[in-house]
Amino acid sequence: MSNGPKPATEHTRATNAAVHADLDDADFERANRGLIARHPTGQIEGPVGFAWDTGRYDFIEQGTAAPDTVNPSLWRQAQLNAIHGLFEVAPGLWQARGYDLSNITFVEGTDGWIVIDPLTSAACARASLDLANQHLGERPVTAVLYTHPHADHFGGVLGVTSEDEVRAGNCRIIAPEGFLREAVSENLLAGPAMARRVNYQLGLFLPTGPQGQVDAGLGKGGPLDLPGLLAPSEDVTHTGQELDVDGVRILFQLTPGTEAPVEMNFSFPDRNWLCMAENCTHTMHNLVPIRGAQVRDALAWSKYIGEAIELFGASSDLCFASHHWPRWGRADVHDFLRTQRDLYRFMHDQTLKLANEGLTPDEIAETIELPPEFLAHGHTRPYYGDLRHNVRAVYQRYLSWYDGNPAHLDPHPPVEAGRRYVDFMGGAEAVVARARESFDEGDYRWVAEVVNHVVFADPSNTEARDLQADALEQIGYQHESAIFRNAYLTGANELRNGPPGFGGGTSALAGALDVEQVFDAMAIRLDAETAAGIERSVNVRVDDAVNEPADWVLGLSNRTLWSIPGRHDASAAATLATSRSTLIALYQREVTVEGAVADGSVTVDGDVGAVIGIYELLVVPTGGWGIVEP
Repeated sequence: MSNGPKPATEHTRATNAAVHADLDDADFERANRGLIARHPTGQIEGPVGFAWDTGRYDFIEQGTAAPDTVNPSLWRQAQLNAIHGLFEVAPGLWQARGYDLSNITFVEGTDGWIVIDPLTSAACARASLDLANQHLGERPVTAVLYTHPHADHFGGVLGVTSEDEVRAGNCRIIAPEGFLREAVSENLLAGPAMARRVNYQLGLFLPTGPQGQVDAGLGKGGPLDLPGLLAPSEDVTHTGQELDVDGVRILFQLTPGTEAPVEMNFSFPDRNWLCMAENCTHTMHNLVPIRGAQVRDALAWSKYIGEAIELFGASSDLCFASHHWPRWGRADVHDFLRTQRDLYRFMHDQTLKLANEGLTPDEIAETIELPPEFLAHGHTRPYYGDLRHNVRAVYQRYLSWYDGNPAHLDPHPPVEAGRRYVDFMGGAEAVVARARESFDEGDYRWVAEVVNHVVFADPSNTEARDLQADALEQIGYQHESAIFRNAYLTGANELRNGPPGFGGGTSALAGALDVEQVFDAMAIRLDAETAAGIERSVNVRVDDAVNEPADWVLGLSNRTLWSIPGRHDASAAATLATSRSTLIALYQREVTVEGAVADGSVTVDGDVGAVIGIYELLVVPTGGWGIVEP
């Protein structure tokens, strides 16, 4: 079994050669417009090695034809996303692009910088701020705006300001209402699973190169750093709200349920600028990420873009976002927004039209094609999202994952199904032999489906693993979506080399948990088998609870862990008093109950063993579990 990538097959070469990506060359002019300076080395030191290294993508040369292992349309997007530097977008407005998955935007205020979306990594944000200060004149950061609660839009905040600066009132942090809860919850309850799956979405463990990771659709990829978080000091609560931010007037539009559960666009009415957050970028977006998240509302998304056109379109000479490059000129901005609006409406309406005609999600995905009106534009092509995947997301939002066929209502899990399929098809050797014929015919989707059964029936079957890897790899080479390419190639890599020894991880955002979220996070770690027959409750008093009750009951019954806010239970076995940070540290396994009692950060009145017993029932999720194998 070969452990490295394979070349493109004849079928893949022919498929990619037939792709015509004759799109607007003005995108390259837009992406290069206003370049002031580049990071001197492109290498940004992080906590462990380089958080970012533009040199990893030196193989993507501007103006070159796509290698036969990369879809030519995706290659074009990869070239655009490889353009990096500090750019003047308009007088008083600059962006650093290409030093993280997202952009960081600098607006000149009266006294300092207004920073919009400070990247994922503090190291990358600091390097970008240093670049701006060096070439534009040094200014303090007086405000940070978070457009929405995805980590690549807030995780680098500690690179541009500090908690002390915020507490002292020297830096405002402004975000849409509900930001903090959504920032934590999306990455918490399903955090380990999402962290494992994001490796597939971004290709984090793939080598860069024509046979590996070339792009992430929204940008080059993710930085090798963990996000941080500072809580907002001010909320935007309604559309039409206006704030004076360091002498700059900003008018806000809330867009909940679009690209994030809470999000906001905003205009600068005195300067005719419009920021569309991540609601309009230069790609079709996901209606549900393959890393996992709540399904997004395509209808609301389309309507909020329409509302932005009505609110701001007639006066916007510039439109920029927190990914990709801006659009200049009122007519161009209007056309861009209108086409983006119609893209999400098209996917929503046509999916439901066909669903109401009785088609299942797989049938709808196979039926719908992106029409020429959208294929003509780079910004509506599926570089990050994917039409087939988005169709399934719309279907799921309205009709669930279930397609209505009772045969699909309760299928066998993959291992048991695999064993049965392989037996029915005459054994593993026969399946692999037939699948190899399909591979030679270029039917890689079928090979991936059928050989998957052999791998799950017997993961030690190296011939099946290698053939499955080969099929996934060729599908990845052909895909226009960067994240689908990354997923297929990561699957191929893990079939050949095994999964990584980590990948679940503990959220770096845990420090922002409120008390209720801590208890909810503990509950999903409960070992239900070990908890059988155990019933108890303990009282908890959190000395520094903010906007929450200080008193709680934490209880265990029927193999579930539950909490009640605002009171104590007179029959509880013990009362634990501590701070929120220590409560988080106990959940994170950074300290034990015994250790916290010994150092005085926890006091227990009553049976300390009852408290210890609850924490002993919690298990820490492991990372690196199999995805393309059992």
